[in-house]
Amino acid sequence: MATDIEKAAERVAKLRAQAEKLSGPLADAQAQLQDAREVEGARRAERAATYNRGVVASWRERAETAANSGHTAHARFVELLAEESWFTAYVEYRAARYKRGHVLTEAQRAQTALGEPVTAPEQRWYDAQILGEIVKAVEKQAAARGAEFARELDEAREAYVSGTD
Repeated sequence: MATDIEKAAERVAKLRAQAEKLSGPLADAQAQLQDAREVEGARRAERAATYNRGVVASWRERAETAANSGHTAHARFVELLAEESWFTAYVEYRAARYKRGHVLTEAQRAQTALGEPVTAPEQRWYDAQILGEIVKAVEKQAAARGAEFARELDEAREAYVSGTD
């Protein structure tokens, strides 16, 4: 039995020597990896700070440009909308509501001027559901375009920070 113990002890000693021989390069490689990560983290942090300083310095002009970029589109929208027959019909419908409101206001004013009790009712406004549907569709598409723009901004930032720009 002593031979089995001696053999096992020799084997453990050999494996321990091999492990010590390999642990040195492994520790060096791990230290190099950690150093590289720290250098990359510092580089990314500096590039992020540079990018952020650029955003802070230019956001007002960029926001104004973005806001103004819609003026021409809005004018085109109103122009095209006015050409639509359904829009013209809707305007006529809403104009009738305004006309009714003016008649009611005139009646209230006349009754007041004559010292009579005001019996003409207040104008009641009802939003047409079609407007809600249009606004809902517009907001959905506008939000999607805004999200795409935000994604592009994030990608540009990441490209800059990563140094792949």
